[in-house]
Amino acid sequence: MSCCKGPGYASPLDAFKNGAREKLIYVVCVQPDLNQQDYLATVDVDPESSTYSQVIHRTYTGSVGDELHHSGWNVCSSCHDNPDLKRNLIILPGLHSCKVFAIDVGSNPRKPVLHKVIDGSEMRSVNCSFPHTAHCLASGDIMISTMGDKNENAKGDFVLIDAKTLKVTGTWTKGEKVAKFGYDFWYQPYHDVMISSEWGTPKFFKTGFNPDDVSNSERYGTSLNIYKWSTRELQQVIDLGADGCAPLEIRFLHDPKSSEGFVGCAVEANVYRFYKSSDGAWKAEKVIDIPAKIVQTNGVESKLNGLISDILLSLDDKYLYLSCWLHGDVRQYDISNPEQPKLTGRISLGGKIINDNLKVIEDKEFQEIPKPVIIKNKQLLGAPQMLQLSLDGKRLYVSSSLYSPWDKQIYPNMAEQGGWMIKLDVDIENGGLKLDPDFLIDFGSEPNGPVLPHEMRYPGGDCTSDIWVAKD
Repeated sequence: MSCCKGPGYASPLDAFKNGAREKLIYVVCVQPDLNQQDYLATVDVDPESSTYSQVIHRTYTGSVGDELHHSGWNVCSSCHDNPDLKRNLIILPGLHSCKVFAIDVGSNPRKPVLHKVIDGSEMRSVNCSFPHTAHCLASGDIMISTMGDKNENAKGDFVLIDAKTLKVTGTWTKGEKVAKFGYDFWYQPYHDVMISSEWGTPKFFKTGFNPDDVSNSERYGTSLNIYKWSTRELQQVIDLGADGCAPLEIRFLHDPKSSEGFVGCAVEANVYRFYKSSDGAWKAEKVIDIPAKIVQTNGVESKLNGLISDILLSLDDKYLYLSCWLHGDVRQYDISNPEQPKLTGRISLGGKIINDNLKVIEDKEFQEIPKPVIIKNKQLLGAPQMLQLSLDGKRLYVSSSLYSPWDKQIYPNMAEQGGWMIKLDVDIENGGLKLDPDFLIDFGSEPNGPVLPHEMRYPGGDCTSDIWVAKD
């Protein structure tokens, strides 16, 4: 009986077909002014509302220098069979402070309040730092991937938090092997597997993007780490090589019995498909290769890579979306055949060519030169970065901030004037993306000065925070 079900939806297709239209979006906002607090903004996305396309509430961390980044839930659709659990807390780790903020979104979804702060000392006490991805487990516990040890050297690990007491209980990994780097993760109990990805060494990347660090195997990762879910042991490492440098967002197909998925590799702008082979080992192959553009500034030619900063999959596993933060475009690929993604939609929303007035000398993909994008008399500075898709796949929300130290370095005008959030309308039948000219959240006019919007979440869960567990 539906009355007895727990949080989320019974399956990805249940969410896709029967999920309610989003009316609110929670947006992580980072303060470039380190004397001001980061916060979670509540944005009204209900077209019938009088406050549509506005920030209607801000939930502050109560501290400074946190560098909020990604977020998750106390429980999600993996706990759908437990009617005693409620998705009422959004879990917000701070990269720099190592604090974890639990925000109550259940009591009043339009006006969330800070419920509890887990001090960064708890995370450092288990020799972890730079917490990134938060996923709830079917047990009701919360697991957060981490990228550093307590001294911000590279270390890929996972911190466990008791969902009831909100106390750090230790690390998830067992055995002697520990991943060299950390970033994102996704688990698939049906195949007894969890796969994690890699960024780099926190104490280096936190100072900005240094191209010389990319080829240094002690500073940037290139591997996927394969864990046996039942024993928590690292069993296999797939080195993607230079073309797979900084494999970031990792997405299994949503079908909980699926044995394949995709990972976006930032530096060289490639997407790899990973899959379980007939012998039980996991393998990876490059399936999307976005070529660099040759650009010129002050008479000097250079190579401009795309920098894939986010990818996601629609809940029906038909489309893959990605953003290229340096090229400045958002793309839609049909992945009905996962081995051969087909580009079906693309839209330019800024990027280095526009922001820095670069001259394109060679573009192996497209002939047209991108033009500035203006919505409601505001030019979009910076570029598209984080993505969030509506449950039915028809609306794609896009925000502009990657990571404040990098924002300030790569797109200083955006960091000074504030980021933005826009909406793309999606053709889910034939493919295609169209900019909504009536939707803009301008984060340059916030009460305490311009802020940088990063990850986005719906109150009831979404296609990047919810993991489904197979029924048999």
